[in-house]
Amino acid sequence: MLSSIKTLRSVLLCVLIAFAGAAVAEEKVYQSDTLNDGLGAPPADLDRSSPHATIEALLDLAEQGNFAAAAHLLNLSTIPSTEQPARGPTLAEQLYTIVDRKVVISWGDLLDRPDALDATATTKSAVAGQTRRSILLWVLEVDNRPYPIYLDRVQVDEAAPVWVFSKRSVANIPKLYDTFGPSEMERKLPDWARMDGFWNLMWWEIIGLPVMFLLAIIAGIVTRKGLSRAAASVNGEFAERIIAASRLPVVMFVMTSVISIISGIFVFSGPVSTLIPPMIALGYVIAALVFVVNVVDRIIDQIIEFDNDDLDQIDDDHRRETATKVSLVRRLLIVVIILLGFGIVLAEADVFRTFGFSLLASAGAVMLILGFAAREVLSNIMSSIQIALNQSARIGDKVVYKGHICSVERINFTYVLLRVWTGVRLIVPVTEFVSETFENWTIRDPKMKRLIEIHVSHGAEISELRDIFFEVLDEVDQDDLGARDEHEVRVTGQDVFGQIVTFCLTCANPNTSWGLSCEVRERLIKRMQDLEHSGSKVFQTVNPAEGA
Repeated sequence: MLSSIKTLRSVLLCVLIAFAGAAVAEEKVYQSDTLNDGLGAPPADLDRSSPHATIEALLDLAEQGNFAAAAHLLNLSTIPSTEQPARGPTLAEQLYTIVDRKVVISWGDLLDRPDALDATATTKSAVAGQTRRSILLWVLEVDNRPYPIYLDRVQVDEAAPVWVFSKRSVANIPKLYDTFGPSEMERKLPDWARMDGFWNLMWWEIIGLPVMFLLAIIAGIVTRKGLSRAAASVNGEFAERIIAASRLPVVMFVMTSVISIISGIFVFSGPVSTLIPPMIALGYVIAALVFVVNVVDRIIDQIIEFDNDDLDQIDDDHRRETATKVSLVRRLLIVVIILLGFGIVLAEADVFRTFGFSLLASAGAVMLILGFAAREVLSNIMSSIQIALNQSARIGDKVVYKGHICSVERINFTYVLLRVWTGVRLIVPVTEFVSETFENWTIRDPKMKRLIEIHVSHGAEISELRDIFFEVLDEVDQDDLGARDEHEVRVTGQDVFGQIVTFCLTCANPNTSWGLSCEVRERLIKRMQDLEHSGSKVFQTVNPAEGA
């Protein structure tokens, strides 16, 4: 019985090994009855055994000008065999032009194995341990429609499989060549200008690139001078401020537009064609961002005055809320523009389509590192949004922060700008500001009591001090005071030196309450000194040692 079980196990093991061997031996290919019959037999030294070899053959044959042999690198199945000898070399030449101008070849992804199996791929990779019969080389976009360029592994009958450009990609070559091939202006250039120079660029490109940037700079300088003259000639301060604020973004927009127009007339090749679109997108994004920051700020300042002296008025509670919300909208608008711009730049940078998962993984690692490094900045940004939403502190509010009597002057992305009553500005990180307890004198009911504590002797008459207090109140600005019956005088403490008398001063305006309390204290002390001179005992006589 035991021997039978062992025999069964052996049989099953052999079957599994056989199936595994068959699976390994099975190669992924596109079967075809014919391949480029109209071209005749390919050259004996033409290597099409791997994706790497096919691309190398295309570049080498194009350098030699042998596009008749390069036609064998294309799957011309959609073209009648009688037309293949004439159209094949033309399509091969056009394909090389497209690849040379618009495709960034990632040689690391072009495996030099006939089955295109990536032996270095991790188990998390989508193609780990798999043979392939098709490889995406690049994706070009025409009229908002993607046109992929594929390499296919094709086998005719029992012949060895070969890697060629797919018949679908070949069918799209004329359309792609019309879009990305030499423009009409380029065809009119002399022959020497269209010859290869260096860095895989033609001589007209080597000369044209500096000229293009020089024209962009000249256009920017002319635009700046024109806007400066316009700002000086307009009537009205607001119009002048708008033109001055829009000068930089308009200059950037004009320079970017000049580069965009020239790159549309002349189709650059090689890495330049890959870098120019994201550079143009980045230029437009930065111009839009600067425009929002500069021009929209001027418009907002015109609609809502952010001057703290103006917002300090106690009846401007609604304006303080509006100013804070507008400041939040401005910050959110900047974030949205940055995110949209970042997305546009990535979309325009076709290089990301080629590098695939490995680049995404690298980008994820980089973003993780950047996120960790910028966690404080991100935390401050979220805290600034939190302040604006919960209205715990608004632009123009009077607050006491760490003993400083301040006005909230600005709530920025990463810091809160506080103006101390002395004129000094405190720059406080937003996270620190929201994590600390602070007094807000302006929020909700603006009325508040200021407590003025004065030490007097045991024999001082409180009724006299109370009369003096109300006499002093009659002498100060009544608009800054609360109702008369809200003011109080109380004895709030006592020690061996005497009594502690607290004068409760009700203030109607928190923005002037501190100055008002200082004035009232000064007048009270002067009146109490007059009482002392008239013979009443008000202040306790204490020597410095006892006071210490």
